[in-house]
Amino acid sequence: MATATLLISAPDQRGLVAKIADWVFGLGGNILHADQHTDSTVGLFLMRVEWELDGFNLPRAEISQAFTPLAENIQAQWQLHFSDTVRRLAIFVTKQDHCLYDLVLRQRSREFLATISLVIGNHPDLEAVAHSFGINYHYLPITAETKAAQELQQLALLKQYQIDLVVLAKYMQVLSPDFLRNFHQVINIHHSFLPAFAGANPYHRAYQRGVKIIGATAHYVTEDLDEGPIIEQDVIRVSHRDAVTDLIRKGKDLERIVLARAVRLHLENRVLAYGKSGARTVIFD
Repeated sequence: MATATLLISAPDQRGLVAKIADWVFGLGGNILHADQHTDSTVGLFLMRVEWELDGFNLPRAEISQAFTPLAENIQAQWQLHFSDTVRRLAIFVTKQDHCLYDLVLRQRSREFLATISLVIGNHPDLEAVAHSFGINYHYLPITAETKAAQELQQLALLKQYQIDLVVLAKYMQVLSPDFLRNFHQVINIHHSFLPAFAGANPYHRAYQRGVKIIGATAHYVTEDLDEGPIIEQDVIRVSHRDAVTDLIRKGKDLERIVLARAVRLHLENRVLAYGKSGARTVIFD
């Protein structure tokens, strides 16, 4: 059953839940899920409301226009999504295959609604993996001298394949500000519990510090390295008996799970970034 979802942020004020619910009900909508949160530190109201399209008195193409007067009245920023929209994913990889395999298998098992249309790698190592699943693979090696030109090629491919979301599945390159200004829907998996051990070699640094917990973090990519809005995190315990190789092995399991959760949450329109430069998120799960 197809549904519509509104993600809304607005200055906190009395009666917002009633106004939004009344708008849906007044047009014949049956609300399936409604969740809201008020961040009192910034005076912001955040809401996710999902309703059945069956029986709703407006065609999809007219919903945005109809909601706009209410949105302007409550000074809201908002997004409208439909549950049966099949978004197109591109996965960026380097040499590690565990997150690529996991995402493809979950997509084939229908754990989330999307197509994986394209894999781009800066090494040729995973081309055979992509081709084994019938997914197009483009090898674009990157050096300091070729980075700008290769990112233009990446952007051209994203446009050609009509990509909606890029997933960095252990892609060991930093996307430039120019890339992100042209395409900003990007999710990354980082192999630590951010903000701890940002940057390279976090497992080695965690081992040197003798930590008892390691983690993984999935976040939206911004121009600030490993500081984008966090979507999902998880941790696992380690001990003095674990070598760096053990931390890496355990960490890979976490990376698969955390990245898959983040992609699902994004595709189900359950993530709302807000605050200065969208630095914080509310997860309606």
